[in-house]
Amino acid sequence: MSHFKEIFDTFDWEDTLQSIFDKTALDVTQALQKEKRDLEDFKALISPAAAPFLEEMAQLSSMTTKKRFGNTIQMYAPMYLSNECHNICTYCGFSMTNKIPRRTLTDDEILKEVAFLKQKGYDHILLVTGEANRTVGVPYLKNAIQLIRSKFSNITIEVQPLDQEEYELLIAEGLYAVLVYQETYHREEYKKHHPKGKKSKFYYRLDTPDRLGKAGIHKIGLGALFGLEDWRADSFFTALHLKYLQKSYWKTKYSISFPRLRPHSGGLEPKVEMTDRDLVQLICAFRLLDEDVELSMSTRESEIFRNNIVNLGATSMSAESKTNPGGYTVEPQSLEQFEISDERSTEEIVSMLKGKGLEVVWKDWEHFSV
Repeated sequence: MSHFKEIFDTFDWEDTLQSIFDKTALDVTQALQKEKRDLEDFKALISPAAAPFLEEMAQLSSMTTKKRFGNTIQMYAPMYLSNECHNICTYCGFSMTNKIPRRTLTDDEILKEVAFLKQKGYDHILLVTGEANRTVGVPYLKNAIQLIRSKFSNITIEVQPLDQEEYELLIAEGLYAVLVYQETYHREEYKKHHPKGKKSKFYYRLDTPDRLGKAGIHKIGLGALFGLEDWRADSFFTALHLKYLQKSYWKTKYSISFPRLRPHSGGLEPKVEMTDRDLVQLICAFRLLDEDVELSMSTRESEIFRNNIVNLGATSMSAESKTNPGGYTVEPQSLEQFEISDERSTEEIVSMLKGKGLEVVWKDWEHFSV
């Protein structure tokens, strides 16, 4: 079976970026008129030439999302289990070089956090850790899943990339989905931001969704961290990755997230600015490329932005997120991985969504048909 690496290596970053900037208004118009769009159309829709078409893209994206997902938004909650990490990442508050108190939740603390989230209504949980194999490796993750699997319909993890056999072990315990962001698809920039630790291996990370597909995971989440490199090229490579995976592992479902660089205790300024308008353009472009892919919006974004994006293409969002271990009940004051922008409570978010005529779904789409 082939790997994404083989396709990826046939592309040049600068040539790809140039081909996006070379797209014209005519290319955009033609892309908008199509029923089915390909990666060249996607390039047109994320190009500067598409900026004047944003209103048209937004309307089309909204219609397409409603047709496929109905008037629904799925809610999930992240739960940070540990901030211990053996990597150095320039953009992350958990980076090994940051002198912060480290902690990993015990079984009792995990259950305390879970009780808080259950009482809020959550049925879909995202478990997050730093990348510290000795402390929060597979045995720790397996135990955490066993501990909480009876309480949630869906358990997703965002942890260090694992081997195929390790994923198979966790899937057997009840793991439903895995989020693994490449951060940036630019090899040289990637090295700059990940100088030390297992995460410095660019191709091992790039190959992770392939290992997940082979392991038979239900859902894979992709994304790039916007701000490390040019968002247009990173988005194209994310879309290229998505299309390859859908073809190779067609039984698996996919989601895309759109994290933008946020302030944290280490402090890294974005190399390339991505405006709110750019992000709306990108979300609409992904929806127009693929009507089935789930598009997720985290609390990194502002209240106003999240209020507006829910009718344009997003299908899932988090609320009341804490990005530190034990942040809900155990140790609310410990250091966060990054700063939250939308700090509204779950109840406030639900009320906002209902006010926009949207139904809140607490389970994953597999358990819900519109």
